[in-house]
Amino acid sequence: MTSPSVLRRIDWPLLVRAGAVLVVAVLAYTSCGTLMPGASSAIPTSGAGPGVTDDSVKVVFIGTDLTATASMTGFRNADVGKPEEQVKALETYVNANGGIAGRKLEAVYREYEASKDSPATETALCSQITQDDKAFAVVLTGQLQSNARPCYAQRRTLMLDATLIADDRATFTQLDPYLWTATYPEYDRFATSFLAVLIREKFFEGRTEAGLIAADTPANKSIFDKLVVPSLRKIGVTVTVSWIDTTSLGTLNSGLSQAAVNLRGKKIDRVFFLGGARIAPFFMTSAKAQSFTATYGVSTFDSPMFMVNNPGTVPPESLTGMIGVGFAPAGDVPDSRLEFPATDAERNCLDIFGRSGISFPKRENARVAFTYCDAALLLQKAAAGLGPDLNAAAWGKAARELEFTTAGGFGGTIGADGYAAGTAYRVLKYDTGCSCFTYQGEVTPLGE
Repeated sequence: MTSPSVLRRIDWPLLVRAGAVLVVAVLAYTSCGTLMPGASSAIPTSGAGPGVTDDSVKVVFIGTDLTATASMTGFRNADVGKPEEQVKALETYVNANGGIAGRKLEAVYREYEASKDSPATETALCSQITQDDKAFAVVLTGQLQSNARPCYAQRRTLMLDATLIADDRATFTQLDPYLWTATYPEYDRFATSFLAVLIREKFFEGRTEAGLIAADTPANKSIFDKLVVPSLRKIGVTVTVSWIDTTSLGTLNSGLSQAAVNLRGKKIDRVFFLGGARIAPFFMTSAKAQSFTATYGVSTFDSPMFMVNNPGTVPPESLTGMIGVGFAPAGDVPDSRLEFPATDAERNCLDIFGRSGISFPKRENARVAFTYCDAALLLQKAAAGLGPDLNAAAWGKAARELEFTTAGGFGGTIGADGYAAGTAYRVLKYDTGCSCFTYQGEVTPLGE
C-alpha cells in the first residue's frame, strides 16, 4: 500500500500547475491589460496584424522543458528530441513552399521551464512574445496558468494551442478570433462522445451510482449540468461528484484523499474523470493509500501513456478495465497497437522533418513535433490567400473553410463555427495482455 509519505513525494506542484489553467480568476483578465477580446469593434478585420511586415511573419513556438520536473520526481517522459531543430525544419519547409501569405516565416523558439510555472512567469512570457518578439502568432505547448491565453488575446496575438488542456467552447468564443487548436478537440464535443462511449460500452452496467472526479471549474460544472447528469439519469445512474480544488497543495491533497474516502464509504466501483490535468493518475495513488479500488473511465486528457510509463505513480492494478476515448495517438497507444506512421498527415510531417535530418524512433517521441507541424501547416494554409489582410480575424475565417487533417490527432476540418481541428476519436481500452492501451473500433466524429 502506498503511504502518505510516498503520496507527498508525488509531483504535486506539477499537478497544481496543470490544474491552475482550469481555475477562473480575476487575474485571467487583469494581468495583461483591460481590452476584452470578443468585441467586434475592437478586433481588426483588415490590414496586417502584429508581427507582420511586407516581407516576414514572426511566429513563436514555445517548448516546455520538463527536465527539472523529471529530475525531482523520477517521472519517465519519452524523449521528444530537439524542439528547436524541429521548429527550424518547419521554417525551412514553409519558406521553400510559399511562406506565410507570400511572406517569409520567421520562426522563433522560446523554451519555458515547467517547474517555474506561475501566473507571474506566464505574464512575463506573454510580454516577451507580444512586446519584445512582437509575434503575429504563438504556438502554446504547456502554458497552464489561467492568465496565459487571455493575455495573448488581449494583445491581439493569434494562438495555436498545442497544449493538452480542456479548452471548452465558451473559452474559444470568449477569446475569438485569437484562440485555435490545430490538433486537439473542443472540450464540449469531446465530453459528449466520452459519455456516449462509457454508456455504450456498458461501463455503468448493473450500477445505480457512479463517481466523478473533476477539477472545480466553471467548464467542468457546465459539462456536469448539461451532459453528465441528464445522460446518466436516462440509464438510471446518479453521480457522486468530487469537485477538486486545485488552487493550493493543501486543498488538492485533501480533496483527492477525501474523494477516495467518500467513494469507498459509498462502495462505488465505477469512477470517471473530467478536466484532465493528470488528476486521474494522482487520484489513483491517493485511492490506493485510502484502500479504495475501482474501474476507471479515462481519456487522452488523463495521459494514458504517462500512466503506463509511470507504474510508481499509478498502481498497475488500477489500469485493469480502463475504458474511454482517445483522440491523440502519440499520447494514447504504443506503435505495436497502431502502425507508425498510420496516416498521410503523419507521413507528411515526418517527411518535412526528415528533409532536415530529423527522425523519431516511435510515435510517442514525435508527440510535440507533430503538434508543431500541425500548427505551422494550418497557419500557412489558412493564410495563403490573405495578402495584405493577414490578421487574426481574417485568418480564422479562412481556417474554417479549409480541408485540413491533423498529424497529432484524429479528424481535421474545423468547420463553419469551429475552433479545433481535432474532430474525431477512437474507443480507448487498457489491454492486460500487452500492459498498454489500445484502440478499438473505427475513427468516429466527436459529438457522436
